[in-house]
Amino acid sequence: MLGFLLWLVLLFLCWPLALLALLAYPLCWLILLPFRLIGIGVEGVFELLRAIVLLPARVLRGSSR
Repeated sequence: MLGFLLWLVLLFLCWPLALLALLAYPLCWLILLPFRLIGIGVEGVFELLRAIVLLPARVLRGSSR
């Protein structure tokens, strides 16, 4: 909501820049999408490594019930 309000203020002050921002946002989103997907993959690998490292401690601790 705040982003939309800021865009409206920009539209009021300088409409060509606001229209350029409106057209450039989807393009930037598409360009940055592969980096987000790589980040998700890297985060998954780190979680897997964390689970593998902490597995012996979880097995030795036993059931908590």
